[in-house]
Amino acid sequence: MQLLNTLYITTPDTYLRLDNDTLRVEVERETRLRVPLHHLTAVVCFGHVGLSAPLMHRLAESGLALVLLDDNGRFKARLEGAISGNVLLRQAQFQQAANSAFALDMARTFVAGKIKNTRQVLQRGAREAKTEDESKALARLADNLAASLRALPEAASLDIVRGIEGEAARQYFSGLNLLVRLEQRQTFCMDGRTRRPPRDCFNAMLSFLYAMWMNDCRSALEASGLDPQVGFLHALRPGRAALALDFMEEFRPWADRLALTLINRGQLGAKDFAIREGGGVSLLPDARKAVVVAYQERKRDEINHPLLAQSVPLGLVPLVQARLLARALREEAAPYVPFVAR
Repeated sequence: MQLLNTLYITTPDTYLRLDNDTLRVEVERETRLRVPLHHLTAVVCFGHVGLSAPLMHRLAESGLALVLLDDNGRFKARLEGAISGNVLLRQAQFQQAANSAFALDMARTFVAGKIKNTRQVLQRGAREAKTEDESKALARLADNLAASLRALPEAASLDIVRGIEGEAARQYFSGLNLLVRLEQRQTFCMDGRTRRPPRDCFNAMLSFLYAMWMNDCRSALEASGLDPQVGFLHALRPGRAALALDFMEEFRPWADRLALTLINRGQLGAKDFAIREGGGVSLLPDARKAVVVAYQERKRDEINHPLLAQSVPLGLVPLVQARLLARALREEAAPYVPFVAR
């Protein structure tokens, strides 16, 4: 399997054009980069980026996704070519989405994967905490998440599952400040999860990283022949990639881990963020580049996949999981198992 090759464009006022079989990146009319199209699976543009019509046509014809996000990583648009994939698989997906019992079970599964992975983040923080009080506080929050996990099998409706997920997320985010090094806490203090827009530096980083994970998860689902719009946990709405949002839940803690690494190593600081009109906070261009580079490097890390019993690059895990999800939708005897790090 090939590692997801996504080109991220973060420099403001960049222009992209087609040059034979190559994507050419220009800044102020100067060519900065050339990338053969056959090396790419997607192009993701942050903020104000210009594109030529021939390039957009070629990307669509080649089945390469073009994703447009704002400066904070919020989704704006996606250009796709003709629908492909296995129509019988999508038919099975639609039938299972209409099966209330199956949908509820899948929702529980996605939430369980997320809670297990977030709990591991807190448990690791408790082991590495500098003070006994902080260690106990993080261990207590991890125990609360364990209680949420125990409650999931008894959740009799999607609303109850969503309620359990929401309370678990609240508990988890209340402890993230304790995972930040003491000297960085003033800059990266967060009061819960905020978005649209993020209200602090920590949330701005999380929103940016979640946007990149979201794109990779959606691409993995599409590569497996699934419809990213038809999910189980998130309500169906026009324009919402419900299945991609469901699928991404188990991967959110990996974004959190990378954000904490960048913060605690001092790779980002207050100077890397801007406060926008209305109080929103966003990463500055150079900081976005640093986060993208760190994200791409992290995707190369070898991770032991418990079901495959072998190591795979983290960047390939969404593809593996998407194929396991496709199998679960087709075969009743093959339940979906979320990816949980060991």
